[in-house]
Amino acid sequence: MKQIRISDATMKQTFEDFTLSFKEKIELSKLLNKLGVDVIELDFIRNARIDSLQIKSISSAVKDSIIAVPVELNNESIEKTWSALQSAEKPRLQVCAPASQVQIEYISHKKPDAMLETVKNTVSACKKLCNDVEFVAEDATRSDKAFLAQLVNGAIEAGANTVTLCDTAGTMLPSEFAEFIKEQYEAIPELKNVTLGISCANTISMADACTVAAVAEGASQIRCAAYPIDCADLSNVAHVISAKQDALGACCNIAVTQISRITDQINWLCNPSKGSGSTLAIGDHDDSGVFLTSHDDESAVSNAVEKLGYDLSESDKGKVYAAFRQIAERKEKVSYKELDAIVASSAMQVPPTYKLDTYVITSGNTISATAHIKLEKNGHSVEGVYIGDGSIDAAFQAIEKITGCHYELDDFQLQAVTEGREAMGQTVVKLRANGKVYSGRGISTDIVGAGIQAYLSALNKIIYEEEAE
Repeated sequence: MKQIRISDATMKQTFEDFTLSFKEKIELSKLLNKLGVDVIELDFIRNARIDSLQIKSISSAVKDSIIAVPVELNNESIEKTWSALQSAEKPRLQVCAPASQVQIEYISHKKPDAMLETVKNTVSACKKLCNDVEFVAEDATRSDKAFLAQLVNGAIEAGANTVTLCDTAGTMLPSEFAEFIKEQYEAIPELKNVTLGISCANTISMADACTVAAVAEGASQIRCAAYPIDCADLSNVAHVISAKQDALGACCNIAVTQISRITDQINWLCNPSKGSGSTLAIGDHDDSGVFLTSHDDESAVSNAVEKLGYDLSESDKGKVYAAFRQIAERKEKVSYKELDAIVASSAMQVPPTYKLDTYVITSGNTISATAHIKLEKNGHSVEGVYIGDGSIDAAFQAIEKITGCHYELDDFQLQAVTEGREAMGQTVVKLRANGKVYSGRGISTDIVGAGIQAYLSALNKIIYEEEAE
């Protein structure tokens, strides 16, 4: 029975209401890996620093699925992409190129012969770096048959292991798409020696049916999406393959018994309205069972700090390790959350741009939380008011309004550091700017006050570094 590879393209989708934060993309990749997806497709590297760090983070988090990243048709993009991807357990480089004459001329501004040569050279260059290379022929269903055969043969000769043919327009009926796949096997005999993938847009709501029809005709990799967008629906297609595997002569690795629960989590994660604009719409951070001890050296501590998302200088790494040693000598284990607090209080201490003057929080079970915050900047008072989803959220949103700075809230932690009714609370706030994590720490008997101190500490570090640059 043929094994069908499921390639998920959720993170390649870009439209106005669909945005995922840095941390949400990592969480999504973990869920897809758990679901049994064979290939997780990422988008092009557009911002070298942020996107490269994102690819490295996902590569570290995912061990079972192939991580596929597309390259632009030039050597600079290939080298930059491979540099970010090469640490993945199962890396794949994708070479995407238009196959129809309309797209070749009006999108790529090339002639067919020039595109053919460019594809060959790009696939060959990718193959020298990565053993797994996929060629994606976009708009293949509207291409000239003879040219498509040349293009695919050229990519295979250059080293492509997988060839994906796309119905980018998404206007074919299942019977038409099945006939198209059959014709390609007849016109391009070399397709039988590689993995044939397909991708169907859902323009006329036929993507699921066309995908199943392609599997029946011999396609062995199918592009789907776990979140309902312009692509075949992963859940629907996986259930059809599972129910009709005898008739199709095919099966897939998707954990169908878990698919409902995991796709519900994915749908929540990808839903644009999940956070209702709240600053605190962040993922869970679970480090249970992960800790360091006094036996760990500076290298082990530095590696743990990197896993938490920090990119510290050698000087700051030394400061963190010194602070870690002081704590590790007094207790048996130091958790990753405690390491967060160590980094927040020891690394990158800077002169504060913003200082807290006063704050007033109004909240209750019958009114919305309101924060009135006054800060001091260079001797001048600045203030703002914001109504938020809870006291902490209102306070953070008010600071954003005052400073005019919005950064992704990567994590918010609250811990008690003393016991009793007058217990001191410690908060750690992690903000992400340009792909880099900055953390701040605050301690107070007032949870909101501690949170504001921590937020300002992290914010001041970002502003200091941006001004220095």
